[in-house]
Amino acid sequence: MEVIILPTQQKAAHLVAQIFAKEMKAHPKLVLGLATGRTMEPVYSLLVDLHRQAGLDFSQCSTFNLDEYIGIPADHPCSYRHYMNELLFNQVNITKANTHLPDGMATDLAAECIRYEGAIAQAGGIDLQLVGIGSDGHIGFNEPSSSLRSRTREKALTPATLEQNAPMFGGDPANVPRRAITMGVGTILDSRRCLMLVTGKSKASILAKAVEGPITAMVTATALQLHPRCQVIVDEEAASELKEIDYHRWVFANEPEWAEFQYLR
Repeated sequence: MEVIILPTQQKAAHLVAQIFAKEMKAHPKLVLGLATGRTMEPVYSLLVDLHRQAGLDFSQCSTFNLDEYIGIPADHPCSYRHYMNELLFNQVNITKANTHLPDGMATDLAAECIRYEGAIAQAGGIDLQLVGIGSDGHIGFNEPSSSLRSRTREKALTPATLEQNAPMFGGDPANVPRRAITMGVGTILDSRRCLMLVTGKSKASILAKAVEGPITAMVTATALQLHPRCQVIVDEEAASELKEIDYHRWVFANEPEWAEFQYLR
């Protein structure tokens, strides 16, 4: 795991977008794993700009989102399908049939979870997975105590997650669906490359636990320490409680992989 510290939220998002663009240009049929949430919005805005201004081509890509709420239809303004359509899919030249989210309205949710895992496998697996981190350390909707070998499944959401997601539902946690379908921790770990984007002072404590603490099912993001190619991209505020902050800065300044991005320091 590498931790890349950049001065601002915008520069952190810029690096994520540039990594996506570089990988897509090198591998036009890239399979992308996507995440939702306010942290990701600058990334999608930058990718749309790269498509419009620099011709970034999404036409052969396919995508799989981490999760979707159970019990709200795809056209609901708070569904993750609606979020992805509005922020990215409707604004680039991606083939909608190649964009995948779990179906939270499926009559047989267990079968839907199996189908989603199968669709990822049929696509050849996820090449580049983007994740954020919840206030309790979850990735996807893999809440505390989730198995670190888990696959796509139904999951009950914790009160902390309901509170965190309430702004999308009028500010009232009571309006947030209580369950979701989520990729499992094991599914996420199967990706060939993973980027975790974390910004803001409010995430500093949980980020430190995720990248420098012990691996534990109580903080499912710690499982990313086991990923063979995981890079955690953060702003200064999110990095403020890291104990090895000087080393993380040294890595970004000196590793050849990051030489072309030194202008972001």
